[in-house]
Order: sequence, then C-alpha cells, then structure tokens
Amino acid sequence: MPETFMAAEIRDTPAAVARLLDRQGAALAGLGRDLRARDPAVVVTSARGSSDHAAGLFKYLCEILLGVPVASVGPSVASLYGAPLRLRGAVVVSVSQSGQSPDIVALQAAARSAGAFSVAVVNEEASPLAEGADALLPLGAGVERSVAATKTCLASAAALAALVAEWRDDAALRAAVAGLPAALDGALALDWDAALPEFRTATSAYAIGRGPALPVAAEAALKMKETSALHAEAFSGAEVMHGPLQLLEPGFPVIAFAQGDASQEAMRGSVARLRAAGGRVFTVAAEGGDLPAAPTGHPLLDPLPMLLGFYGFAEALARARGHDPDRPSHLRKVTETI
Repeated sequence: MPETFMAAEIRDTPAAVARLLDRQGAALAGLGRDLRARDPAVVVTSARGSSDHAAGLFKYLCEILLGVPVASVGPSVASLYGAPLRLRGAVVVSVSQSGQSPDIVALQAAARSAGAFSVAVVNEEASPLAEGADALLPLGAGVERSVAATKTCLASAAALAALVAEWRDDAALRAAVAGLPAALDGALALDWDAALPEFRTATSAYAIGRGPALPVAAEAALKMKETSALHAEAFSGAEVMHGPLQLLEPGFPVIAFAQGDASQEAMRGSVARLRAAGGRVFTVAAEGGDLPAAPTGHPLLDPLPMLLGFYGFAEALARARGHDPDRPSHLRKVTETI
C-alpha cells in the first residue's frame, strides 16, 4: 500500500519544527522581549480543532511558568454575537493553519479594536489572519495534504513553547525547545503496536492527561474520531473520576499521557483506579510506560513527542480499522466557520 499523506507528514514533523526554529528564532526572541515589556495581566487565545489543542499547551506553559492566566475565547463572541470585549493591555494569540476562517479573523479584529496586542500563528502567511495581526509567527511547515492536521499542530505548539521560553527568558525551556526536533525524531522510531488490537475493535475510548498533556489527550481523541471513526473522549486524570468513570467496563481502552512533572503521582492514582474499574489502560511515558516516549529534557515539553508517537499510532489504527486517514468521509482540509 502506498504511504499515506498523513504518514509522510508525520515523518516530516521533526524537520518542519527544525525549520521553524531556525527561521523564526530572531522573531521569537524579539516578540518574547516585547511581551516581557508589555507584561500583560491576561492572554486570550482564539483557535479551533487541532490548533486549539496547540493553544491549550501554550495555556499551561503560560500559567505554570509565567503565572499569566490564559482564556480561550469563543470566536462566535465576535463573529455571531458582536459582543464588546474589554481587553485593553491584553494579548490575543490566534492559531490557525490556513488563517482563513472568518470567525477566527473576526475575533482577532475585535480584540485589537478592544485594545489587545495580537499575535497570529499561521502556516499560510498570505492570509487574512496573518495580514491583520500586530505580530506574525509563520510556521513554514509546508503543504499539509492530509485532512488530519499533524505537523502543523506540532509546529504551532513548538512555536508557542519557544515564545514562552523567550518571554520568560528561561534557559532550561529554551534548551529543551532547541532539542525538540531531535526528540521528535526519536519519537518516530518508537513502537506502539501493542495497543492496536484493543483500539482496532473498540467502539469507544478515552484519552487522559494532566497539565500540558491534557490538550495532547484532546488532540488524540480528535484524531481517533476523524481518522478512525472511533468515538473517543478526552478528560483530565481528575475529571475522568467523576461521571466518565461509570462508563468503564472490562477491556474499555484508555490511553494515558503521563509526563514526569508535578502531575505524575496523581496520574498514577488515576491510572490505578481506571484499571480497577476494568479499563485497559496504556500509559505513555518516557520511563516505565506501557507505550514508549522520547524525553525532551523538560517535563512540560515531553507531551509533544508523545503526541507525535500517537500520530503514528493513529495513522496505523485508521488503516487497521479500514479507513483512509487522509480522506475522512465527512471532513475537508479547510473549515471556514462563522
């Protein structure tokens, strides 16, 4: 069988992130200094789908490392409701592959009108979102032909992680970001086939995580839905203990992203309870996991190679379930919502 576009784009991800960091290093450093000088009390993000999951990782990095609260604002607040926003002195970060969706463009414009400084993270530089921003971080990831976004999601997350490193002037995080292409390359060589049998025959699944692994879990659940037609939901390792725990039955598949940070012990407890309830839980961890992961040298970035490992698994799972991961029957590459 010929290689799918999704597989080729997964394989290109380490190089795409390396190109991004090389080409945009000076811009990222300058924007980081600018944000440090602005010292915003709040950041808002605007994105949908995989781009919103990249923004979710940015949220955790900002809140954990900078102490700056980050809120995801629904684009319809601007595009449909025309609500006035009180954002003077804030920063709005918009993340989009195409930069074309009218609602994302509308929210950026409304935020700027309300006094916010706008940053656009886009793969397409010649786009309304890019042209309407105060600062632009072009991904330069190249064409992504598969409907399922992979390398653009990880490139967006890498750009935002690099921005936090520069904003905080954080040498440890900066070094881990610089080493991210090598960690991603290492993730490509890891084997997750042990989880295929349970997920191939499943009708539902969970993905869980804490901290910066939670948006990775959300992205994993999205990919299982869009490429494998597998109903999957994402929860934090805490929230899954409430109503969602009731759905577990013997063999119910769960993938748990567990980086080695302050959430590690809490995640171990969650995994133990899910297993006791009958769940077939596969932990993803750099050390001691059921599925291997490539470390970055900074635990808050470790979910990113985990996500690339998952992408390879998702592509194989889609084919095992009889689906073309490049062409989901009800989806298209650019979704323009209002």
